[in-house]
Amino acid sequence: MAVTADQGAVRSRATSVSATRGPATRRTRTRVGLALRVVVAVVVSVVMAFPLWVMIVTALSGQSVFSTELDLLPTNITLDNFARVFTAWPIGQWFSNSVTVTALTTIISVIVSVMAGYGFAKLRFPAKTPLFLLLLSTMMIPTQAILVPQFRLVNALGLVGTFWAVIIPGAAATFGIFLARQFMIAIPTELIEAAKIDGAGPVRIFWSIVLPLSKPLLAVLTLLSLMYQWNDFLWPLIVLRDPSLYTLPIGLQFLQGQYQTDYGALMAMTLITVGPLIVLFLVFQRWFVQGFATSGIR
Repeated sequence: MAVTADQGAVRSRATSVSATRGPATRRTRTRVGLALRVVVAVVVSVVMAFPLWVMIVTALSGQSVFSTELDLLPTNITLDNFARVFTAWPIGQWFSNSVTVTALTTIISVIVSVMAGYGFAKLRFPAKTPLFLLLLSTMMIPTQAILVPQFRLVNALGLVGTFWAVIIPGAAATFGIFLARQFMIAIPTELIEAAKIDGAGPVRIFWSIVLPLSKPLLAVLTLLSLMYQWNDFLWPLIVLRDPSLYTLPIGLQFLQGQYQTDYGALMAMTLITVGPLIVLFLVFQRWFVQGFATSGIR
């Protein structure tokens, strides 16, 4: 009887030790996994931010940028590169052109994307699914493949050499329509049906119910359109023939010579070009992440 009691006591102690080690082991694994994720996030962040940091250092440095050693900290901080850029080139005019083209294209693109996405998500009309699939198929066509027919169309409309040659083709964003449709599928149909019972028409439903619920979507569409249009280079270069209509990305090419390039001035102008986008993303990043999280690829 005593031996049996001792064996039972040993088994109970072993069971209690195992029960104690179980949660501790899980906590250790959780901490190790969290630490690994943090390390990976830090490494990726450093890799992504390093070119931006080198650009800032180069823009704030003098002729030392041509030395054989790479300085990670600006030794002689100067604004001569920025002064040289603003003196030699009409940066203010190009910046104004970029703001005009980007703002108009973004406004029209967001309106078109939201309205088309609502139609594909909540309205009923013939051949809705085939039309949506046809729309998605256009995303698989490379942009370079439609440059010639798009230019011929814009030229036939007499828009070449004007801002509208850039604004109108960029107004219909296929990915924006797709993203809006995916977001609005999640809006409860019961809300729309209840509004119809109360006598609200399609315009009132869209304006009073759908749009207030789509603020994260609007933020995402706005930021995506801003980034794309602000950085667009090839199409504006083709259709904007007057240098007074050039945007900042087109103006960057003037700082790259055939035999010699002023890298200090080039990095200064690049910083002027990407700076507004970085500020916008830092200000609206919460809406940006929330919009993508709630849209979901359903």
